[in-house]
Amino acid sequence: MDLFSGKSVGIVGLGRIGSAIAKRAEAFGCSISYHSRSQKPESTHTYYPRVIDLAFNCQILVIACALTDETHHIVNRGVIDALGPNGVVINIARGSHIDEPELVSALAEGRLGGAGFDVLEHEPEVPMQLAKLNNVVLSPHIAAATVESRKEMADLVIANLEAYFSNKPLLTPVL
Repeated sequence: MDLFSGKSVGIVGLGRIGSAIAKRAEAFGCSISYHSRSQKPESTHTYYPRVIDLAFNCQILVIACALTDETHHIVNRGVIDALGPNGVVINIARGSHIDEPELVSALAEGRLGGAGFDVLEHEPEVPMQLAKLNNVVLSPHIAAATVESRKEMADLVIANLEAYFSNKPLLTPVL
């Protein structure tokens, strides 16, 4: 894959983070499609109710959904094969979204074009075969490790504490 611009990007999980990724990819002229638990009526992007159909219709598959029983290994052999030898999978969510042994095999055999991760299924263990591949980019999970992000997190904690002790609804309740 030479350029990102103009590619078709499929996003698994069109929540806050997935939507932010879509917005940035659109700025590069990418067409966006997605899979989520349900179709987003406010979205102008193409919705696929099955991940395998999304993978078949995109060149880059970005995983940005929550990890649940339903999304564990949501990227399996079928999804990987649907992406094909020119497809790329990017996982910025949780390592267990991807069947890692299947992914390593597909990358080594050329059934998948490439992959980018900042999460792995059995962190901090990195499969040696994965680390040796030249069609993989591995990065530590450091997206929130900026001064700005840490300040925003601290501000959110304070705002939630203030809401709690004022008997108001929490800004980010844990359900």
